[in-house]
Amino acid sequence: MSRHDGRRPDQLRPITLTRDFMRHAEGSVLVEFGATRVICTASVEDKVPPFLRGQGQGWVTAEYGMLPRSTTTRTPRETMRTGGRSQEIQRLVGRSLRAVVELAKLGERTFWVDCDVIQADGGTRTAAITGGFVALADAFARLVEAQLLPSLPLRDSVAAASVGVVARTAVLDLDYLEDSSAEVDMNVVMTGAGEFVEIQGTAEQVPFGPDRLHEMLALARRGIEQLVALQRRALEARGEKSFTL
Repeated sequence: MSRHDGRRPDQLRPITLTRDFMRHAEGSVLVEFGATRVICTASVEDKVPPFLRGQGQGWVTAEYGMLPRSTTTRTPRETMRTGGRSQEIQRLVGRSLRAVVELAKLGERTFWVDCDVIQADGGTRTAAITGGFVALADAFARLVEAQLLPSLPLRDSVAAASVGVVARTAVLDLDYLEDSSAEVDMNVVMTGAGEFVEIQGTAEQVPFGPDRLHEMLALARRGIEQLVALQRRALEARGEKSFTL
């Protein structure tokens, strides 16, 4: 199968992580999955939600939103109330990040990861998770440098990729054109060690069987392994800010 942009079925779009994108945030990344661009910022507050007060542990949470012209037509700002789709995505991002964080080592602090979509072309949630992890890891490193945390409170890394079935072929990292016509649409979140955090899959047109499911999960695993390697390269670098896969 030849995809409309010339990619192989198992090929990611060009992926770029640009660290320290925002001046004031403890951690920030511009993440680009092809034409999709998301600014991820990590901020720290010296307080926790009421349900955690007095327990000596911290919290990691996320917010997600789309700028009005991040899409082909204007999307109204979510000024008064977060829409259902945005709520679902920000909860997914928060769950994904918490899966690899040792909350007991944060002290009574909340780390906010804000994911703002400035241009959408499919895969905004997977980009938000992948870039959000790097922004959060940078925020943790800054607190370690300032001797506010004794060590990095991370058990592992986390990244995400979309997979689906387009024209009866399993493909990796769908853009909007593919996603809008996909027979199956799935988002997969995995740790750097290759363990699953979350799998979201839907048969948009025709139900799929276990063989197709395993094929898509194998595609997602290969894509996420590349994303994890890019994250690691970005976090281990000194002096450089932009990293491309």
